[in-house]
Amino acid sequence: MLPRGTNQDPQSNLRSFLTISDDKIHRINLPEDSNNHRRCGSSHGWLVILDQTPKISIVNPITQSKQYLPPLSSFPNVTNFAPNDTGREYTIKTSDDDVYTCSCKEMRDSFIKKVIFSSSPSNEDVDYYALAILNQTGDLAFCKKGDQSWKFIDDANLYCEDVVYYKDCFYAVSKHGTIATCDVSGRLPSVSFIETQRQIGGDMQYLVSLKDELLLVTRYTELEFNMDHNKLDIVYKTSEFQVYKLVSNGLKWEGVSELDGHALFLGENSSMAFCAYDFPCCKRDCIYFTDDYSEWNYDGANGNHDLGVYNLGNGIYINQMQLFG
Repeated sequence: MLPRGTNQDPQSNLRSFLTISDDKIHRINLPEDSNNHRRCGSSHGWLVILDQTPKISIVNPITQSKQYLPPLSSFPNVTNFAPNDTGREYTIKTSDDDVYTCSCKEMRDSFIKKVIFSSSPSNEDVDYYALAILNQTGDLAFCKKGDQSWKFIDDANLYCEDVVYYKDCFYAVSKHGTIATCDVSGRLPSVSFIETQRQIGGDMQYLVSLKDELLLVTRYTELEFNMDHNKLDIVYKTSEFQVYKLVSNGLKWEGVSELDGHALFLGENSSMAFCAYDFPCCKRDCIYFTDDYSEWNYDGANGNHDLGVYNLGNGIYINQMQLFG
C-alpha cells in the first residue's frame, strides 16, 4: 500500500496499492484506514488498524473481511481504562512499577510498533497467533485467535527490533543482532536464545525468512536538515542496507551480497522475501522498503515518506520520487 499523494483529499477513503506482478497501481475503497486511523503492521495480506478507541481491527483490503484482536485495554501493563477521563484514558504500569497515563491518541500513535501473524487469518480452520511489538517498553505480547486479552513473553522483552514467524516459532531480534526464539503454542510461552556475535553499527534490524535460511538485514540511516517556510525539519533517510545469513553450525552472521534472485520487503509490514522471477516487474537482489521508524510513518501527519528500492549488489538506491514520479 502506498502513502496518500500530496494532492489527494485527506478525507478520501481511496487507497493505492502497487502490484509488483504487473507494475500497476490499483485504488481500493478502505474506510478503515481513514485519516484518523493508524496502521501498525500488515501480515499475510491483512492490515492491522488502530483508532482512538481500544479496539484493534484487522482488515483484508482485497476481500474487505474484518476481524478483531484483543483490545488495547487488555495488555498486561494497562492497569486501567477510563474512557471519560479525557486525555488520561489509559493507565500504564512499567516494569519498574512506575505508573503513567496516556491519552487515546497517544495509545493509537505510539503504543504498538508492529503486529505479526503466524499464519493467515483468512484460513478459518487454523488458529493463528498474533505477536505485537510494543514501542516504548520493548515488550513482546501475543494472543491466539479467539483470545480476549494479550499475554507478555517475559523473557524476550529486549528483542524488539523485528519479529518473523519461522519454523513454527516467532524469532525476535535485538538491536545487536542476537535472537530469541519464542514458542507460544504451549500453556506458557517458551523462550530460547541464539547468541550470535554482536552486530556493530546500523540503526534498525530486520529478520527475513528466505527459503530455509534466516536473514538479518541491517538498515543505515542519515539525517537531513530541511528549511521550509522558516521551519527546520529533521528528516531521517535510508542510506544503506547490509544483509547477513545465519550460519547455524557456527551460530554467526555471514555477510551476503546477493539474494539468490529474490527481493526483500521491509518496513511496517511483516518482513518478506519473494522470488523475483515469479513477478516480472520485481527487481531481483533488491530490497523494497518503507518508513517504519519516524514519526511521519502514518498518514495524518506532515512529512516525507522514506521508501524506495535498494539494489544490494551495486548499492544503488531508487527513492520514492523516482519510483512513482
